[in-house]
Amino acid sequence: MKLNNIQANAGQRRNRKRLGCGIGTGHGKTGGRGHKGQKSRSGGGVMRGFEGGQMSLIRRLPKRGFTPLSRNTFQLVNVGQLNSFESGSTVDAAALYAAGLIRNAVDPVKLLASGDCEVKLTVSVAKTSAAATAKVEKAGGSVAVSA
Repeated sequence: MKLNNIQANAGQRRNRKRLGCGIGTGHGKTGGRGHKGQKSRSGGGVMRGFEGGQMSLIRRLPKRGFTPLSRNTFQLVNVGQLNSFESGSTVDAAALYAAGLIRNAVDPVKLLASGDCEVKLTVSVAKTSAAATAKVEKAGGSVAVSA
């Protein structure tokens, strides 16, 4: 078998509808849109969530709570996850991102105390718990809290 011999299974691929390309295509004249009505017009159709004029579901459900625009969302890293770094290295958001421990290097990072630190590290994070700081310092490292 070679790459140039590979074919799709019979019936797996289907030709696209050639809409409005004449009566011989089977999809000519109205082009699969039927006769008249809102959905037959160009640009026609109803907006997302429209339910035919009745009160839409999103407007019927009760609204609760409040979402502040300036909420800080921290990315959480546990002390036990830092053991993958070499002893004596500096751990910051960029290093954590490169190691795959956080989603991005922009949002602030908080260090939590789950697990044990077994390597000497210099950790630079936006926030830390007191227990996490104690565990890192017990292993001979240091924690710097940056804004």
